[in-house]
Amino acid sequence: MCSAEALIYRRPKSDVYSYGVVLLELLSGQRALDKNRPPGQHNLVEWARPYITNKRRVIHVLDSRLGSQYSLPAAQKVATLALQCLSMDARCRPGMDQVVTALEQLQRPRAH
Repeated sequence: MCSAEALIYRRPKSDVYSYGVVLLELLSGQRALDKNRPPGQHNLVEWARPYITNKRRVIHVLDSRLGSQYSLPAAQKVATLALQCLSMDARCRPGMDQVVTALEQLQRPRAH
């Protein structure tokens, strides 16, 4: 059985993983689990992982309904952040404070 300390330590990193799933849902416009999708695509994380590991392939994950409402470099950064959040090793996941900082930086308008 896990000690209370171990549960406290693990909880934030599991929340970060869950947030990575939410980021993928936002990027793709798909639900995390959907048995109505073709075989091999039922689990969004498993299907998207090979695409979000490569900046050139991220476009295959993006929701086509977004059209040109986003910048590709920003979408690639969000995909990279999602990938970090979805690390199989919880110790390699960023803290939620780091996730918030990364998203805030994306939200700031660029000075020209």
